[in-house]
Amino acid sequence: MGGALHMDINELILRVVIGFFVLFAMTRWLGRKEISQMTFLNFTSAIAIGSITANLVVNQNLSILNGVLAIVGWAIITYILGVVELKSKKARKVISGTPVVVIKEGKLVNRTLQSTRLDLDSLNALLRQKNIFSIADVDYAILETNGKLTVLPLDPKKPVTKLDMNVPITPKTFPIPTEVISDGRILTKNLKKLKLDTNWVQQQLQQHNITSASDVLFGQVQTDGTLFVHVRGENSE
Repeated sequence: MGGALHMDINELILRVVIGFFVLFAMTRWLGRKEISQMTFLNFTSAIAIGSITANLVVNQNLSILNGVLAIVGWAIITYILGVVELKSKKARKVISGTPVVVIKEGKLVNRTLQSTRLDLDSLNALLRQKNIFSIADVDYAILETNGKLTVLPLDPKKPVTKLDMNVPITPKTFPIPTEVISDGRILTKNLKKLKLDTNWVQQQLQQHNITSASDVLFGQVQTDGTLFVHVRGENSE
């Protein structure tokens, strides 16, 4: 009986050690996004892999081999979906969703609040995390796919910077920066919202000595009407 108990303890130790290192290896392989940016995919993956690991450690009916294979298998599926999400904008919308505007020009967007099931108490709590205590102080607020709130305060409520000292405020051409090029593709729908066209984009690209939008990884129209671009392979450091 003592020998059986001793074997059970040894097996438990073995399961704990294997479970820990397999889980650690899979988490490192999947990348830091699992921790810092919990999207729908990341949240589902974290719960599932954690549950499988817990079963591997404490459930003797689950063999160690099957438990490890289950963890690795789920991690592979998560990785593949992550690659698909990275390569395809349409897949990214399905897997992770899209950011939504909850406050526009100082007014609540009721339709968005209802679709995201975000109540006013939760919204105010998210605003307080941004040191904003009144919805009236907000120009735009966007609920990101990871559940965080991005806030653009009204100009009088923005923190003072060195650029503000003795420098007049530049009038806005557009209310917020808008993405118009993604993974080498021009987003015509966003251009129409800004009342711009592909000819305007091509003219802006020529000013950056860029011949084709396919060479651009990311392009964004700034509030002053200029185009910010990040070229493929360009080092951001």
